[in-house]
Amino acid sequence: MNEDMKVINELKVGFVSSLSFTLLTIIGFGFAMIAIPPAGPYCPGNCMEYPFVDILKYYPRDYIWMYIISFQLIAFLVFVIAKHFNAPKDKKIFSFIGVALAIMTVTVLLANYFVQYSVIPISMIKGQTEGIPLLTQYNGHGIFIVLEDLGFILMSLVFLALYPIYKGQNRIEKALKLSLIVPAVLVFLSFVYYAMAFGLDRDYRFEVAAITIDWFLSIVIGILSSIYFYRLVKEHGLNSQQA
Repeated sequence: MNEDMKVINELKVGFVSSLSFTLLTIIGFGFAMIAIPPAGPYCPGNCMEYPFVDILKYYPRDYIWMYIISFQLIAFLVFVIAKHFNAPKDKKIFSFIGVALAIMTVTVLLANYFVQYSVIPISMIKGQTEGIPLLTQYNGHGIFIVLEDLGFILMSLVFLALYPIYKGQNRIEKALKLSLIVPAVLVFLSFVYYAMAFGLDRDYRFEVAAITIDWFLSIVIGILSSIYFYRLVKEHGLNSQQA
């Protein structure tokens, strides 16, 4: 009975984290879509140039999504840990690799976002602008964009690491397997394309592609995982009642 409750609790954590991960990604994605870059290759007009002195004109609009995604990243880590506990014993090496990569992903991105919304606005308000051009999200060659590149490459590898834990025995598992392998493939192809087309001067083009791929597939994977965990919770609940 205690073992059944342990399994059910693990599955419930999987369901709640999948649902939370999905909803926070949708909300964060929505706010990110309205934060149209006022600098760089996708700027629609009235663009900022180095040293980006008009940053405060776009605060807090361009920072709201980072607050939301900070919580999404925590849900993402719990989500991957739940996947590890649910993985078959002979596949746990892969899910554990996924957990390790997820910790790296969350560390890189969460620190990046926390610095961005905790340092940049208040420094600009106080007129302490030294070093800001290298840190700000509006600098396509700056630290923020590079760390996002790294973070979203790592996130795609997390999904790839989880790919082997599913056997594809039903439609949900087959859909999950496909969804888990797609981000790494598309992110890799995107990186190759932008590196070949623009070299070192890819600006934030690859970052936009990687974040779109990872977040869109995160929503798909989150929805499928919510259904997957919900069905297992019901199945184990019925089995424990019958026992």
